[in-house]
Amino acid sequence: MDSIAYYNPAEELLEPAALVRLQRQKLAAMLREIQGRNAFYTRKFAGLSFDPMTDPLEKLPFTTRLELEADQIAQPPYGTNLTYPVAHYCRLHQTSGSGGRAMRWLDTRESWDWFKRLWGTIYRAAGVRDGHRLMFPFSFGPFVGFWAAFESAASLGNLALAAGGMTTTARLKMLLDNEVDVVCCTPTYALRMAEVARAEGIDLARAKVSKLIVAGEPGGSVAAIRERIQAAWGARVYDHTGMTEIGALGFECDQAPGGVHLHEAECIAEVIDPVTAQTVADGETGELVLTNLGRWGSPLIRYRTNDQVRLTRGKCSCGRWFARLEGGILGRYDDMITVRGNNVFPAGLEAVIRQFSEVTEFRVTVVGTGALAEVQIELEPVDEPAGRELAERVGRAVQNTLSFRAQILTVPCGALPRFEMKAKRFIRRTS
Repeated sequence: MDSIAYYNPAEELLEPAALVRLQRQKLAAMLREIQGRNAFYTRKFAGLSFDPMTDPLEKLPFTTRLELEADQIAQPPYGTNLTYPVAHYCRLHQTSGSGGRAMRWLDTRESWDWFKRLWGTIYRAAGVRDGHRLMFPFSFGPFVGFWAAFESAASLGNLALAAGGMTTTARLKMLLDNEVDVVCCTPTYALRMAEVARAEGIDLARAKVSKLIVAGEPGGSVAAIRERIQAAWGARVYDHTGMTEIGALGFECDQAPGGVHLHEAECIAEVIDPVTAQTVADGETGELVLTNLGRWGSPLIRYRTNDQVRLTRGKCSCGRWFARLEGGILGRYDDMITVRGNNVFPAGLEAVIRQFSEVTEFRVTVVGTGALAEVQIELEPVDEPAGRELAERVGRAVQNTLSFRAQILTVPCGALPRFEMKAKRFIRRTS
């Protein structure tokens, strides 16, 4: 696990000035490589004068998801954000489509190795070591999910158990039979595995699992969700943030829970006001903008992620100076709803509902838009006799925390759907 190919303290422990210098050197090398080869960015930067070592990054235009989607529609199937001929690429992944149209994303061998190295840092920061056994209860389809995590763990010499195409019960048996140390999954599926274990009389807290690395949706840094997972598993939760198109750039260190570092030796991070596009001060909320520095085959430069974050800087107790997202990803701006003048993110609403241990699953339906929006919340209790009293308590908590009234209903046990990957608990209807 200490392989220099996957963990580079010479870069990870740099002080701020040296870190900025490293970022600019990597940016300069990437721009030299893609200029004239990558049609998307050659067009985008045409006529632009930019010195990557001295000019402010703001001289470069933003890249947006809508641009990338339009490019793939105009030049199917992969678009023009490719630095090399398609024959040079070895991996194809596809976004989940949660932000709109699904995008296809290609990686060269070198870009995929970069992706795997990022996971080496994630593992090291979480205290994963030689001899640890890792399990991946993941579909292993076209969604990038934990593909790089699996291959990185195997490359590092850890026993990596692929658990796709199995029932939750079969996965629990595999976990116990193989004395798994680390589980990589979504927060939703960590809770689902705990639910099935409870139903089958399995005490997960007595299993060997000591760490869960969760990703794919907000939750790993949301206190109520995190605490519920940790209590059920008797294990520490580590949050991870990333995107199919941008890479695995966010990780939680062992020493400072509750926030996510950005791997700034491999990216440049900015936070802007989503309306004005102006940079916000450290510690203020805004939209995360990322430039990845090692994925030359399909790079993204000043990419507006649509993620709401609160970024802070300073030396962490882990020794890194990397920027930190306090509370992880707070929400996605395109998921935000306005109810009675209040801006509400699904992650914030889930944080309220998850405070109630009697709720095992839920679903939120938003009807209408703007001032006329109505919110209905269906609660599935752990045990059948819950009903009105639980609904009233959840309703009061929602109103006190988020300042709007919701219609709260309870439904029978087992009535709501379960999810293995990204959960789809939030439904919007225009009428």
